[in-house]
Amino acid sequence: MAAPGNEHREHQGVDPLLAQSVVDSLNDEPYYPAGTTDVMATPPVDLEYESGHVPAGATPSAPLQVMHMPSSPVPAQGPSVADDSDTPIARQAAAAIEALSGVTRLPRPDKTRVLVVANQKGGVGKTTTTVNLAASLAQAGADVLVIDLDPQGNASTALSVEHHADVPSVYDVLIERYTMDEVVQQVPEIPNLYCCPATIDLAGAEIELVSMVARESRLSKALSGYTKKMDYILIDCPPSLGLLTVNAMVAGAEVLIPIQCEYYALEGLSQLLHNIELIRGHLNPELHVSTILLTMYDSRTRLSTEVAEQVRTHFPNEVLSSAIPRSVRVSEAPSYGQTVMTWDPVSTGAIAYRDAAREIAERGASRVPMDGMNDFRADIEYGGASLHSGGQ
Repeated sequence: MAAPGNEHREHQGVDPLLAQSVVDSLNDEPYYPAGTTDVMATPPVDLEYESGHVPAGATPSAPLQVMHMPSSPVPAQGPSVADDSDTPIARQAAAAIEALSGVTRLPRPDKTRVLVVANQKGGVGKTTTTVNLAASLAQAGADVLVIDLDPQGNASTALSVEHHADVPSVYDVLIERYTMDEVVQQVPEIPNLYCCPATIDLAGAEIELVSMVARESRLSKALSGYTKKMDYILIDCPPSLGLLTVNAMVAGAEVLIPIQCEYYALEGLSQLLHNIELIRGHLNPELHVSTILLTMYDSRTRLSTEVAEQVRTHFPNEVLSSAIPRSVRVSEAPSYGQTVMTWDPVSTGAIAYRDAAREIAERGASRVPMDGMNDFRADIEYGGASLHSGGQ
């Protein structure tokens, strides 16, 4: 008779691996009878002790029942090991192990890829995306240059390069006081990552450039004279569509657009696409949107999901499958003069940026049909892409 409260265990199956581990712990050597595996390798034992004492509830001279199980393993119940390895926790653990053991090398492009990280809306993660993608690509073996074209100089701060008023900067390059080779600095901790810093002088550059000859192509000219061979050049643009951003788009062939998963970001995207069309038609026919990255994504809110769906619907080939989640580690890394790739390489933000960098490297540049841009702009202007969120 089963002990009170344990009736539900009488017919419960026994895990053969657990049973065998019990046997092995009780015997010096495991014992395997032919055709069966005994949970107990000794003959049945009389419950009556030599002293004549019988444990309460036991029947004298009643032998213990020995369970016999087939020699072939019993199929495990529940998800298999292969299924367990595909869970979110398992994937994150695998990514963390990869980060700690050394980043996988990524394919290098045949020629230098110049990516303009632009969005005139502020606070969408342009600088954060620029420095972390650059760090990810550099850690994977690529030679990467970051050009800080934002007068705030946040990319220079995140990469821990000097950018005070007396340091030669991208401003000096634009007014042709120095060459690009003279202002580029090596980024600490990441050997093949370089930065062209920005100083406060850049704040007045747009006014000074107005009266200069070839004002839109000064950065392009400076890059053409840069002697060091780079795999990637990432240009961090200011949150505006002024001359600095125009210079960046004339210098680069690809536009990478970070989009915060909020509705205002969609409205800003419409104007950005219009400017890209103008620059493509008059100044740089090679310019195209190659990558769209969703940032500050929060899967718990309906709004984030709806914005992601809208963008993926209009740009199915350009939106990366990796979305950057909200992460405290990503936000606090610049305060230590680091990217999240070196500050906390196993955090969710670092893993997401590493996956995004892998996608960018593996898919290469892909031209975007302008029809998709026009359709998106029309939807925004006429309300077709409006979001109706009933809450979070």
